[in-house]
Amino acid sequence: MQPSERLSKIPPYLFAELERKIAAKKAAGVDVISLGIGDPDMATYPQVVAAVQQAVADAGTHQYPSNRGRDEFRQGVAKFYERRFGVQLDPETEVMPAIGAKECIFNLNLAFLDPGDVALASDPGYPVYTGGPTLVGSEAVLLPLKEDLGFAPDLDAVPAETLAKAKLLYFNYPNNPTGAVVPDGFFEKVVALCEAHDILAVSDMAYSETTYDGYVAPSFLATPGAKDVGVEVFSWSKGYNMTGWRAAAIVGNADALSAFWKLKSNIDSGLFEAIQLAAVRALEPDVDAEVAKQNAIYTRRRDLVVDALTAAGVKVQKPKGTIYIWAPIPAGFDSSAAYCEHVLEQAGVVISPGGSYGASGEGYFRISLTTPDDRLLEAVERIRKL
Repeated sequence: MQPSERLSKIPPYLFAELERKIAAKKAAGVDVISLGIGDPDMATYPQVVAAVQQAVADAGTHQYPSNRGRDEFRQGVAKFYERRFGVQLDPETEVMPAIGAKECIFNLNLAFLDPGDVALASDPGYPVYTGGPTLVGSEAVLLPLKEDLGFAPDLDAVPAETLAKAKLLYFNYPNNPTGAVVPDGFFEKVVALCEAHDILAVSDMAYSETTYDGYVAPSFLATPGAKDVGVEVFSWSKGYNMTGWRAAAIVGNADALSAFWKLKSNIDSGLFEAIQLAAVRALEPDVDAEVAKQNAIYTRRRDLVVDALTAAGVKVQKPKGTIYIWAPIPAGFDSSAAYCEHVLEQAGVVISPGGSYGASGEGYFRISLTTPDDRLLEAVERIRKL
């Protein structure tokens, strides 16, 4: 049995490799603490659980769903976007459910890229931004995130020959893995670039609801002209503790959504309607209090980790968003992978090597805050002792 050639062009998925290493260490009797994968350790909010229980009991949700989504879903997302971001969306043409943000982002490559085309992707960034184009026979061109630009790419530095072949531009704020928030003026630059070169902008909003210190993440679609050139992928996974539910929405440019719908109608049979109804329940105003409570917990964990790393001599900034800490590796290690392997072997703690998110992530490591406080503190103390 011979796998396709396209599979040989991509490395094993980062988090699948982390899971394998964790399992091997645990099998060897090691007390492993994983700070690698950003999977919330807290339960989905009770209002959402109650909503899905009611929806599952309704026989009307048991048939094939429409790829376009239930009316309640599309209207609920549009209502939320207006309340939360000040963005007006047409529920009929500018909102569609997706079976998870990861799957949605990958399928955008299928919908908009041909061989020879280019997707512009953040470096470091979410691995699907680069693996997706490769799997569909196109090319991912990495845009280094410049720390002096607030971990944003220098769009003015993209070569003209690259822009001529570019069809997609991926960006993500609050940013995984760096924890950076969108710098002033960046969204406006994206709109101008995409208008000039007929590129579809793709804003990945996986962490929009996970923010700290009074910061409120904006939507790209609130930028003048953004809906003319782009779409946004909104996810329930992190902000609402719904990673396993595979609930997401793609919103924005109506023509892009129409093309995406044509692809989806040939690939999947839509998002289970009970999940759609529960997702809309999560967007109701009373659930905002649950989100705030959770963010207070993450703030406490963030401060705990940053304080411990600072005490150990690591220069690290407190992020205003996401569930991650992005920090430089200590001196004396050849690579971020070598340092993370050292931490796993000597301390039984899993952290993510920055180089796995792209060449510009080399020299950093990422810590996820999705671990209970006591285990998180123990893990950081083990790292400090090294």
